[in-house]
Amino acid sequence: MLEYVAIAISLFFAMNIGASGAAASMGVAYGAGAIKKAWQALFICSVGVFSGAVLGGGEVVKTISSGIMPQEYITVKIVIIILVSATSSLFLANLLGIPLSTSEVTVGAVVGVGIAYKVLYIKSLLVIISFWVIVPIIAFVIAFVFGKWLYKLRVKGLLKDHPILTILLVFAGFFEAFSAGMNNVANAIGPLVGAGMMSVTTGILLGGAFVALGAVLLGKRVLETNGKKIMRFEKAEGILISSTGAFLVGISSIFGLPVPLTQVTSSSIIGMGMAKDGKQIFHKHIVKKIIRIWIVSPILSLAISYFLVQLFLEKDVYAIVLIGSIIVGTLGVISLMRTMREEERSIYDAGEGI
Repeated sequence: MLEYVAIAISLFFAMNIGASGAAASMGVAYGAGAIKKAWQALFICSVGVFSGAVLGGGEVVKTISSGIMPQEYITVKIVIIILVSATSSLFLANLLGIPLSTSEVTVGAVVGVGIAYKVLYIKSLLVIISFWVIVPIIAFVIAFVFGKWLYKLRVKGLLKDHPILTILLVFAGFFEAFSAGMNNVANAIGPLVGAGMMSVTTGILLGGAFVALGAVLLGKRVLETNGKKIMRFEKAEGILISSTGAFLVGISSIFGLPVPLTQVTSSSIIGMGMAKDGKQIFHKHIVKKIIRIWIVSPILSLAISYFLVQLFLEKDVYAIVLIGSIIVGTLGVISLMRTMREEERSIYDAGEGI
């Protein structure tokens, strides 16, 4: 019975992965006008992500299933805890329309279990986390440098719209979705493979199908966020952004590294925005919200998985009380900071009125 519950949660998680990571990969082509209809972008995305999962998703599956903590600790109950923790964070982000890294929330959930049992592969974890930082920074730098170059071409009148740009942008978006399939499908089915509930091949086929389905059915909100709410794109800019994401995530997937595709894409978009508008891009409300959720989500999934292990498996009352106290204290600090900002804003507004 528990195995069926785990599989059901895994497939729901896969659909949310499609909504978040995979749908975000086509946001640039959609925002730049290369694809006019949202459903068309999501359909192309679904084909790309399924193809990537089937043809190149195996290495990241191995990392998620046994590269962070010993495989013998991954039981059916642990799988359910990992998937519930990761899905909770991702589902919340999808409701907010925020492109969130499924790799980060999944690894965070696995780490929470590893901390509870003190069995983490620390060296492997540090390598993964370092790439979470390095790869988005590389994407930002590439987009910023080449964005400046594109801006100069535009000023000189050398950058003109051409039908070939539309075709290239659609292909770039497709291959970014392909890289999403290589990297992200493992997050849903890796724990199942780790628990011996299905083979890598079966998991990839099933997970890829549900990620593709999630992109089509649930991906429109995130598509709109990445495509139109951060900044507007020209087609040449879109090709650069999507190609950067596809290349960096594809290379990482070959080496079995779960990296944040959505962070890579969003970092490229922000880098391009900074090349055009300077630091003003960081003052946009949507950018601030994205960055906050990037930081909080893996920590949230870690805390949830650790809490569930202590509550249902270890029944450690002291650990439960400690986690509860930390959560309450954190919420209190957040509330206090928000109140202070509101008071400062009120004082500033009153001064302006004088």
